[in-house]
Amino acid sequence: MSRLGDSLFILSPPFVALLIVMLFPAEFKNSGNMPVEYWVILIVMIDVAHVYGTLFRTYFNPDEFEKRHPLLISIPVFCYVAGVLLYSFDGIVFWRALAYLAVFHFVRQQYGFMRIYSRKENQNKFFRYIDASAVYIATIYPLLYWHFAGTHKNFNWFVSGDFFLSQSSLVLVISRFIYFAIIIIYLVKECLQIYATKQLNIPKNLIIAGTFLSWYFGIIYYNGDMAFTTLNVVSHGIPYMALVWILERKKYTATDSKKTTLLRLTFSKYGGVICFACLLIFFAYTEEGLWDGLIWKDHKGVFRPFAMLPSVNTNVLLALIVPLLALPQSTHYVLDGFIWKRKTAAVY
Repeated sequence: MSRLGDSLFILSPPFVALLIVMLFPAEFKNSGNMPVEYWVILIVMIDVAHVYGTLFRTYFNPDEFEKRHPLLISIPVFCYVAGVLLYSFDGIVFWRALAYLAVFHFVRQQYGFMRIYSRKENQNKFFRYIDASAVYIATIYPLLYWHFAGTHKNFNWFVSGDFFLSQSSLVLVISRFIYFAIIIIYLVKECLQIYATKQLNIPKNLIIAGTFLSWYFGIIYYNGDMAFTTLNVVSHGIPYMALVWILERKKYTATDSKKTTLLRLTFSKYGGVICFACLLIFFAYTEEGLWDGLIWKDHKGVFRPFAMLPSVNTNVLLALIVPLLALPQSTHYVLDGFIWKRKTAAVY
């Protein structure tokens, strides 16, 4: 990866997103409203689109599909069957399971990026544990606050009621103490590391700082749907898409033996990234159009080609169709636990 590409598409998104939110506090803080145009950019063009980046690392990758086809076939089947069973039991149980699976995926992505940028550091095992603890507490404390503060949130992960919410001042006090203690321990560790090596790992520290800022301000400070979605989606989706394109382009530049026409266009030197982005947005628009046409009926003006689809409102059909429409997400969350691992260390 180039320094410019890393800086623009992997390291900077959390800071750019926070800057946007801070420049317009009246629109972002304590607001449950989101303009349709902004929703299209964040949800369709980034959040849902990034899910389809997994295709280029798996199903559209001839080498990977040949090597992992039992896994790539069985996981969607498992996710769909599990989704149908959960939704048949209760719709909110399905959404709750999907929400917590998504949370796990989002948290692990931040850990994965931290590991990418710390893989060349000469650190002992204890220092690596501190790095991991910093990433996890940066994400887990805001989630605990969301669950146990007892305050109304103007946003949800997927649908209203998808998280178990309660109120516990004890949990908040303990988690807040651990939160600040780990921040202090991490800062002390970095000072010791800099003193010993005379080097500062800027990318790793930007990943950790961006994680702290985006999760704290997105969940705790602003309490607005636009703020949460902006910080959550931009910080997660753009780096993921960038990482997929950069790594897969390197792979297809190195070997052309099985490069299909689609892959030649997507990973070409000129215009490849535009082709890649357009394909992801096309897949995302199609999926969201099916959601809107069959289930939500919220954005008919945006999804006119799907406006004539009949509404699905019987429990049996919902139990079959909702998990099917959510299958790209659920498969993406589960597959990502496998496709970034290597024998020596996780790429992600």
